[in-house]
Amino acid sequence: MSAPLRQVPDKPTLEGLEERWSGIWEREGTYRFDRSKTRSEIYSIDTPPPTASGALHVGHVFSFTHTDCIARYKRMRGLEVFYPMGWDDNGLPTERRVQNYYGVRCDPSLAYDPDFVAPTEPGKDQIPISRANFVELCLALTTEDEKAFEEMFRQLGLSVDWAQMYQTIDPHSRAASQRAFLRNLARGEAYQAEAPTLWDVTFRTAVAQAELEDRERPGTYHRIGFPVSDGSVSDGSATRIYIETTRPELLAACVALVAHPDDERYQPLFGGSVRTPIFGVEIPIVAHHLADPEKGSGIAMICTFGDITDVTWWRELSLPTRPIIGWDGRILPDVPEWIESTEGRELYSAIAGATAFTAKERMVEALTSAGFVEGEPRAITHAVKFFEKGDKPLEIVTTRQWYVRNGGRDADLREQLVQRGDQLSWHPPYMQARYSSWVEGLNGDWLISRQRFFGVPIPVWYPLDDSGQPHFDRPIVPEEATLPVDPSAESASGFVEDQRGKPHGFIGDPDIMDTWATSSLTPQIVGGWETDADLWGRVFPFDLRPQGHDIIRTWLFSSVLRAHLEEDRVPWTNVAISGWILDPDRKKMSKSKGNVVTPIGLLQEHGSDAVRYWSASGRPGMDTAFDIGQMKVGRRLAIKILNASKFVLGLDAPEAGAAIDEPLDRAMLAVLATVVDAATVAFEDYNYSRALELAETFFWSFCDDHVELVKDRAYGTLGDDRATSAKAALATALSVQLKLFAPFLPFVTDEVWSWWQDGSVHRSTWPSADEIRALAADGDTEVASAASEVLAAIRRVKSDAKLSMKHDVARVDVSGTAVALDRVRACEADLRTAGRVAEFGYSTAATPRLDVSVSL
Repeated sequence: MSAPLRQVPDKPTLEGLEERWSGIWEREGTYRFDRSKTRSEIYSIDTPPPTASGALHVGHVFSFTHTDCIARYKRMRGLEVFYPMGWDDNGLPTERRVQNYYGVRCDPSLAYDPDFVAPTEPGKDQIPISRANFVELCLALTTEDEKAFEEMFRQLGLSVDWAQMYQTIDPHSRAASQRAFLRNLARGEAYQAEAPTLWDVTFRTAVAQAELEDRERPGTYHRIGFPVSDGSVSDGSATRIYIETTRPELLAACVALVAHPDDERYQPLFGGSVRTPIFGVEIPIVAHHLADPEKGSGIAMICTFGDITDVTWWRELSLPTRPIIGWDGRILPDVPEWIESTEGRELYSAIAGATAFTAKERMVEALTSAGFVEGEPRAITHAVKFFEKGDKPLEIVTTRQWYVRNGGRDADLREQLVQRGDQLSWHPPYMQARYSSWVEGLNGDWLISRQRFFGVPIPVWYPLDDSGQPHFDRPIVPEEATLPVDPSAESASGFVEDQRGKPHGFIGDPDIMDTWATSSLTPQIVGGWETDADLWGRVFPFDLRPQGHDIIRTWLFSSVLRAHLEEDRVPWTNVAISGWILDPDRKKMSKSKGNVVTPIGLLQEHGSDAVRYWSASGRPGMDTAFDIGQMKVGRRLAIKILNASKFVLGLDAPEAGAAIDEPLDRAMLAVLATVVDAATVAFEDYNYSRALELAETFFWSFCDDHVELVKDRAYGTLGDDRATSAKAALATALSVQLKLFAPFLPFVTDEVWSWWQDGSVHRSTWPSADEIRALAADGDTEVASAASEVLAAIRRVKSDAKLSMKHDVARVDVSGTAVALDRVRACEADLRTAGRVAEFGYSTAATPRLDVSVSL
């Protein structure tokens, strides 16, 4: 331990620490990654790239602080930490922000306008612009957003290497994403299919299973009678079969009625048929185990497509496809060929082009007038599937899309991916069940294509036949060396641009990839996969994936899938899961709910260390309430660190290697050694909140008890020899505690460290419990406990008598076992001065605890 440098300010303050130390860390490269280290010396983090649209919210501060605490701890353990930062800037959130910010909308049919200038104020009607112009605006706005994000994260004190930044839309990321897709395609893992697709009618894009959420919505059951076809029931007992549905507007898309095979009410009807009311289309009555006898009338209509169960029935029962909902969510305009009756064609014409809501009203009115509706409508509340970022219920339409095999249709692959979860160390462990449950519940492959504009293009073209129709089964793919490519702006190999869209020419795939198709490759993107073999060998597989529990099904699973398919291994060894931030009503904070808190004001008002303290107090994986009071506690802690450090460093510095021989000093260090042991174990288990709790509990005891007990002795009132022990122990304890707090409160700890030590506390060595025990020699931790117990009794009596803590005490009598009394005697001198006690008395007793009596 070096001697104090005498740089202790007269009035230490927290103000300005963030700006000062952020600048110092950047200038000195405190957190810069040294890639000369070997893989065993490196700790690599696959950092979450936050969505770069709008403003960060306090949830980002919360989860990123957790990661940073781990990164700082590992760095102090002697590892070289690879800690990059990325921005997830492609996808729907960015498109929506650009549309609203500039008042524009993308029209891919328009040509690029090199002279286009975005309006300074969005107008009432959005201006149509080309895809290229739209993408330019997306890039410009995300660049500005990312500057603000970086500034906020620097203020928060994240110890990332800012030279290791990436964007999910930059050329390197686009190339990595397209390369992975092409390899999936070459191995048969990526494929194209025309199939029922969950569809958001607002954004007019396909939606994957992982992007769904159920929302409770009101609905209405209508009881509708289907006439039984002649001869379907031999005894003629049934003339109508009644179903109950919330979607009568889909009646024209009905392809069958279905009941459970064990339902005795409908067993005589299986194999028979009915006719759809008014439309008069004959459809079969079939059996399937997914039909619920307890729901409605026990028999349901199968439409193509009303919900996901319809898709299952349609596929497993080999039913025809009769879609009537278009990409815009409206009823298709042309009367379907399967409707032949005059009444049916007239009714369809009445709903053609209408929204689903309007079509439902018209259908109910027509069915009621024709006598096919029985009874009154029955109001219900039921779960309806939405795109997580959408505002309207999803429809199911038939489209051509790209998929990547994920085990949803392959039991062997699904089991392999479940086993990959077993190869990861989960923190906390119970989060693995969420992963396994998601994988085991997959019901289809990963739909990765999106009908949007700002993202990574699907890197394929299609040749056209002599009538200009595409050969989708003969995609033209680029060479990997040419990536990234944009098929909508670049020609396919072997063709020239003039052949685009013409017979015997080509077209580019117009779609982009799902944002998770790129984000699932963050280890590959930041690790130099196929571009920097040296870096790749030093960081992969990564040591840590930190993330929220809500995206286990998306980001975590898709990353495991991509590494499994490409590398035949897991992409990391550890997974650390953070919870959500809850508002005062215990609801998740989210932009869509309008209950988020932006962090800049919090950082400015309370200080970054205080906000980090609140964040780090949240237990791994647990949802945590937003708590200003906890931030205030953190600020008081940071101020106390300044003041306690000023006191310790204001004492005359002891000689290097000065003996620590007082029982109370040794006892304090012995306790501190146990704290270091426990905090180290907690950090190794990624339990940062426990490590903080241990450090804080000791610190307050250190300040409230030990410092008060030894203060007079440290000043030399009991002799210089005894003062030396006190000062050496205090200095040692301060050094250790600054290191324990450094991962959580980086600004105040480096500030104090600079008062008396060279370099940064964040590049110092994590404290060694064994070294502290060596200084404590045979220190008895119970001596410290005994001293605190007696001091607390003295304070309690003075407080009850409403006396100053400096008031004299006539006598303190202590009774207990002989061993316990010896512990009190060992620190009696310190107790006398701290408690202002004139006399001590001792009596032996068999009681296992001390009995303290105080006489004023």
